[in-house]
Amino acid sequence: MLFHRKMEESKFIPGNKFSKDRNILPGLSEEETDMIKAALEAGDLSGAACVVQKSDELFNNTELNIAITGESGSGKSSFLNALRGLGDEDKEAAETGVVETTKEPQRYQHFKYPNVIFWDLPGIGTPDFRPDTYLEQVTFNRYDFFIVIASERFRANHAKLAQEIRRMGKKFYFVRSKVDLDIYNEKEKKNFDEEKTLDKMRNDCIKHLCREGMSSPKVFLVSSREFQKYDSPKLQKKLLKELGSHKKHVFLLALPNLSKPILEKKKKALQRQIWKQALKSCTIAAVPLPALSVKCDVGILVKNMREYCESFGLDDISLYALASQVRKPVAELKGVIKCPLAKNISKETAEEQLTKAAGKGLILAKHFISMIPVGGTIFAAERSFTVTYRMLNSFLDDVAEDAQRVLIKALERENK
Repeated sequence: MLFHRKMEESKFIPGNKFSKDRNILPGLSEEETDMIKAALEAGDLSGAACVVQKSDELFNNTELNIAITGESGSGKSSFLNALRGLGDEDKEAAETGVVETTKEPQRYQHFKYPNVIFWDLPGIGTPDFRPDTYLEQVTFNRYDFFIVIASERFRANHAKLAQEIRRMGKKFYFVRSKVDLDIYNEKEKKNFDEEKTLDKMRNDCIKHLCREGMSSPKVFLVSSREFQKYDSPKLQKKLLKELGSHKKHVFLLALPNLSKPILEKKKKALQRQIWKQALKSCTIAAVPLPALSVKCDVGILVKNMREYCESFGLDDISLYALASQVRKPVAELKGVIKCPLAKNISKETAEEQLTKAAGKGLILAKHFISMIPVGGTIFAAERSFTVTYRMLNSFLDDVAEDAQRVLIKALERENK
């Protein structure tokens, strides 16, 4: 089929043609790719779009459950809040305190991605929760991985819990919290060197874990108050690397926009999904109802444009949370944004972007070309695929650049 060849050869498909990995399309399994190719070869655009729709539904229904555990007072709740992009005082934040505030596993959904669920587990080492019975008490099988936190040094309880997690086939990560407080105290000493201080802190944690029987433990130094610093970016990269495809994508979108590498990864991940939206657009364009094609193009654009803004933190909730974290007026962060915020994206905004990408002549032509039997509908489908793909890529570029500007403005004070 002409359109099938067009789709394979299109320079707009990520990686130019199907993936080199056995011709698997980005964001799909081998089976799903074969189903789409078969549908396109048979001229069944609706069937191909149906496969994409089911794939998107699977993504939207994929849950990721993250367990945060450690001794009482180690900063579990603050770390959980930081990982969600919230401050301890924000409305949706987990409760924090100098005494143990968590008596049973507390469930916190991400405020924008409800299928990403964080669990604040009761502190280990208390009379009610011992390492040998702890995992059963907190429903071990529920979680995808564990983050084990200590605020000073790792003790026998941490090592025993980690060994039990490993024995039961799950992954865990050691996090040394409240690093900013230690750095602040060490700055008072003569000949202070931050890197040497961090290395000493990390090596001390590793030494204590090795004494308790852990083999080659890796420790990440993190500050919940300054979540963009120290080993937080390395921790996030490690977590992403070890998650499966769907859960990796879900987790990536939910991560706070506090580092350039995360912003770049988000952009690439979203780019790999654009062809799916373009396929939906061209499927609609092939239906010989002129008004339907353009109307649905706009609906697809509005939905995705809003999602891009929210993924990169260009929405009011995210901007206010970031402003609170970096102690800057939200107006300063908004001042560097050129794209419309998520709430301001409307049908008119999308039509303006569509016209910019396609030109009025092409949009008007789609009204008439899609009425021409067979050849006309194929042409309309191809053009709709190309225009939708081009427009969403262009808008994603703009949003990603805005996110970079917001990040620079947010961290400006630290770099002076």
